[in-house]
Amino acid sequence: MTGRRQSLPAAALTAASYRRVLGANDRIRVANIGCGRRQLLRDLLTVKDDAQVTVTAVCDTWRQKLEAAVAQVKEHAGHTPYATPRYLEAMNRSDVDAVVIGTPDHQHCTMLIDAIRAGKHVYVEKPLAMNMEELIRAYDAVKASDRIVQIGTQMRSYPQSVGLKQFLADRRLGPVLKVEQSRNGYSPYWMSFGGADYAGQRPAAEDVDWQAFLMGKPDRPFNADQYQNWYGYREFSQGPQTNLMVHFIDLMHFTTGVQFPSRCVALGGTYRWKGAYDAPDSVEVVYEYPEGFLVRYCTMFGNSANTYAKWFGTLGTVDAARLNPRERWVATGDGSGEPNKIAGRIEIDEPKTLHHMHDFIDAIRNRRPPVAPIEAGYAHSVAVIMADMALQQGRRLTYDHAQRRILPA
Repeated sequence: MTGRRQSLPAAALTAASYRRVLGANDRIRVANIGCGRRQLLRDLLTVKDDAQVTVTAVCDTWRQKLEAAVAQVKEHAGHTPYATPRYLEAMNRSDVDAVVIGTPDHQHCTMLIDAIRAGKHVYVEKPLAMNMEELIRAYDAVKASDRIVQIGTQMRSYPQSVGLKQFLADRRLGPVLKVEQSRNGYSPYWMSFGGADYAGQRPAAEDVDWQAFLMGKPDRPFNADQYQNWYGYREFSQGPQTNLMVHFIDLMHFTTGVQFPSRCVALGGTYRWKGAYDAPDSVEVVYEYPEGFLVRYCTMFGNSANTYAKWFGTLGTVDAARLNPRERWVATGDGSGEPNKIAGRIEIDEPKTLHHMHDFIDAIRNRRPPVAPIEAGYAHSVAVIMADMALQQGRRLTYDHAQRRILPA
C-alpha cells in the first residue's frame, strides 16, 4: 500500500459535493470496482429499481471477468456500462456519483482515499484496513470530506441484528459478560477460489492487469494462484483473524454499542493445510473491552463442527445460530441463576431493514449516516489489526485511542 496521497480539506470537495442536487427521483450513478465473488454488482442490480441506481461503469483487472460484468449489466439493466481494468478511469468519470469497491483487502484504503479525492460517495468492502497507518490515512480523508461512506459489513443490515441491538439496549439479557463466535470449516475459504472460472478458463498473464492487482506490492512474475487465491496470502489478506472475524467483531460492536477493545491476545498457526499459503488455518483470539466483558473468536479449518455465535448475559443467553439471516436468533435463560432470568424461549425481533446496498444509496440521497459508517470501519479495523499483531508478535497488546496506537500491554 502506498502513501502517495494525502486527504484534502473538506472545503476542497464542496464544489463537487453540490454540483448535482439529488431529488427523490434522480438515479444515483455508480461505478463498480472489482466484479468478483463478493457479488456487489449483483447487489447493485438487485436494488437498482427500488433504490434508483444506474451502473454506469465497471472495473476489473481480469478481462474475462470484466466482459462478464458488462454482459450482466446489459442483461439486467438494458444498457452497456463503460468498462476498464484501471479503477481511476472509472471513479474519475463525470457520470459517476458513487463508487462500490469489492477488491482484495490490500487495495481498500488506497481506493477509498482516491474515491474521496474524486468527490465520490463510497461503499467499500471489509476489512477496511490491514495496518494502522493506512487506516488512519483513510479515516482522516473521509472525515475531512462531506462524502457518504458505507462499510461492507452487511450483517448490520440483517433484521436479526437490529432486533438484537434493541434487545440488549432494553437490558433484557442483563449486563453482557461475554460474546463469542466459533466459525469452522473443513478447508480454508481461499482454497475454493482457484481452478477454472469464466468460460472454463483460469486467468492468464495476457488477460490480467497484474500491476493493477499488485498495487504497490513488490513486483514479480504473474502468478495465477496468488491472483485467484489472494485470501490465502498475507500480503493481500492476513487470514481469518482479519477477514472472517471482522463480521463478528463489527456485529458485536453494533449490537452492544462498544467501540474499541482494551486488550487482546491471540494464538494460531497452520496445523492442517500445510503448503504454499501463509495465512493461518486456525486462530483463537480473546479481547477484553473496557465496558467490562470478554469477546472470543475462533476459526479452525480441518473440521467444520462447532460453529455458533452467542451473547452471554447475567439473565441468560442469546443463541445467534451461525449468524445466518435465514435462521431465527433465540434468547433463553440458559446458564443464568438469577431469579428474574429470561423465562422460556424468546425469538429475537426481526424489524424491517433495508438491503445493505440500498441503505448506502438511501444515505446518499437523504444525506444521512449509513448503517455502517466510516467510524464502524475504523473500529473493526483496530480490533482485527490488533488481533493480527498479537498473533504475529506472540504477546498481549492494548489500544490507546487518544494516540491511535496499538501498544504492548
